[in-house]
Amino acid sequence: MLTWQNGIVKEVITQTHNTRSFIIEAIEQPVFDFIPGQFVTLDLPISERPSQRMRSYSIASAPMGDNLFELLISHKEGGLGSTYLFDEAGEGASLKFRGPAGKFVLPATLDRPIVMISTGTGIAPFRSQILHLLHHQIPVPEIHLVFGTRKESDILYHNELLELAKRYPHFHYHVALSRHETHEWEGAKGYVHDVYETISEKGKRDMDFYLCGWRNMVADAKSRIAALGYDKERVHLEVYD
Repeated sequence: MLTWQNGIVKEVITQTHNTRSFIIEAIEQPVFDFIPGQFVTLDLPISERPSQRMRSYSIASAPMGDNLFELLISHKEGGLGSTYLFDEAGEGASLKFRGPAGKFVLPATLDRPIVMISTGTGIAPFRSQILHLLHHQIPVPEIHLVFGTRKESDILYHNELLELAKRYPHFHYHVALSRHETHEWEGAKGYVHDVYETISEKGKRDMDFYLCGWRNMVADAKSRIAALGYDKERVHLEVYD
């Protein structure tokens, strides 16, 4: 049974016009340990009913042996939880949380290329996993991160991921924009599906797929990957509302 803990917001970083990173310190323990891909649940003072106060967010940072973790949160119009966090949870604010929890994690041995397909804040668990894999030089043939969003101004962690792709030859970073704003955009145009289908060579490559993000994208990708000929055991998913 997970117990509730107290945290302090140490820093708030603006990522895009509607997305922020919240760096939280778990003040009751010297080390907050978790497996990349897991999430925490916040108990926010937005309702008298406990079931309506809970909001779960994937951890976007890698475990670093300290008591800090990062949550990537997008403000939803009319959303009580994200509105509270954006309006009230500035630096120094107290937050009650429990975790880590969740099974959206990588296996101990990675003997096939992996394709991480994400939209929106669904990139959070993948950033955690990628940073962990690269920092610890964990063997994996290839890592492909496919991130889909609407406009160039909506891309998350862009410069960081570009630098990682330059530094680590086996890490490949792909961005697909569905509403690219300028002719200067040289990346993929459209949705994520064409990108991972190209990477897999239309199902000819032996790969594993991890999906996280908007519900429609995850459902479509799961169906399309199956149509490419991959068994369901090769597809792992986490759905965001």
